[in-house]
Amino acid sequence: MNWAAPLPEPATAEPANRAGTGPPGIFFVKHLLVACLLCVTAHAADPSPAVEVPCPAAGNSGEPNLLRGSDGRLYLSWIERGPQRMATLKYSHWDTGNWSQPRRIAAGDNWFVNWADFPSLCALSDGTLVAHWLQKSSAGTYSYDVKLSLSHNGGRSWSKPVSPHRDGTPTEHGFVSIVPVDKKTFGVFWLDGRKMIVKGGEMALRYCTLGRDGRLGIERVVDQRVCECCQTGAVVLDNGDPFVVFRDRLAGEVRDITSSTLHAGRVRRSRRVHADNWVIQGCPVNGPSIDTHGKSVAVAWFTDAEKHPEVRVRFSRDSATTFGRTIRVDDGGSSGRVDIVLTDANTAAVSWLKVDGTAAEIRWRMVHRDGTMTPSRRLAATLASRSSGFPRMERLGDDLFFAWTAAARPSRIHTARVAH
Repeated sequence: MNWAAPLPEPATAEPANRAGTGPPGIFFVKHLLVACLLCVTAHAADPSPAVEVPCPAAGNSGEPNLLRGSDGRLYLSWIERGPQRMATLKYSHWDTGNWSQPRRIAAGDNWFVNWADFPSLCALSDGTLVAHWLQKSSAGTYSYDVKLSLSHNGGRSWSKPVSPHRDGTPTEHGFVSIVPVDKKTFGVFWLDGRKMIVKGGEMALRYCTLGRDGRLGIERVVDQRVCECCQTGAVVLDNGDPFVVFRDRLAGEVRDITSSTLHAGRVRRSRRVHADNWVIQGCPVNGPSIDTHGKSVAVAWFTDAEKHPEVRVRFSRDSATTFGRTIRVDDGGSSGRVDIVLTDANTAAVSWLKVDGTAAEIRWRMVHRDGTMTPSRRLAATLASRSSGFPRMERLGDDLFFAWTAAARPSRIHTARVAH
């Protein structure tokens, strides 16, 4: 997709010269603006609409996730609910125009199934898969562990699950991001509430590696005090370093989006992606999203600083060393639940939820690093309630894919595609 530069500022119009000489007249300026507008329309053309494609998820399904694996495949994962609190994690991959027949990963009647803290799938370049889900560790409401399981045969069988955290406390562990660090290793980020076992304890962000052989690496603290229940987002930078974005919990209850890098196994100091200075006394359950394309990195997030809700984006050209201008993406009425996908080094697709009372719609648009963007499109009508979950988005080749929960009774996963 080609993009035009922002519209130039029009020249100040002078009174027309009767002899036809002197400064440019209004007639010239108007025609210049028309020419520029036609240029922008031609180069920043609205993308094709999303077309729904049949989804393999059954009824009473939710918590969808999309992943473009290092093996070149696009994966869709979700949870199907059954009787007696039974939950089953399944997945499918995109296969020449259709989703493949779903495969079962794991099931249990003691899982923590949550609209915001959903399972994920990740793939190494050799096709090794890892899946994560959440399992209750005690009768406490927010007492659950992260479970990781590997498959080396295309999902036909899965290893005995392990937990990246080894503290053994009946506390919250979740909001996981998994990235392929190299050809044999996954990197796992999660929110860890082991210190919250005592009153006044704080949530932390932790990291460890998981080898394709099932071995866990050393646990490392990435940030000692973070927001308690916002999603994390992670990528591997062009130089091979894992890079994570998350909602921090700074002094004075400022809860802005922060990033950290692991270089040579060591955690570099966290820094804010942008100083929104959003002061809020509790967790907004609204984490950031991130994607990479070569050295380009783009981060999208939601803020409601000064009671002014916005979805914002920043681009980096140098593997997140520096970031450019902050761009507002939404059209107003946003409640966040963002996702971002880089379609090339300079252009991102961004999605979010727009609310109007109890009703809502999933919207998305293309955004260029210079701030130009296409008109936003409606993907689907939904509800503002938690039951609609977090819409997900991913790219495969030149095509965009979406997955979301239709919050009906029973709920059901839907998927759509924007073909290039």
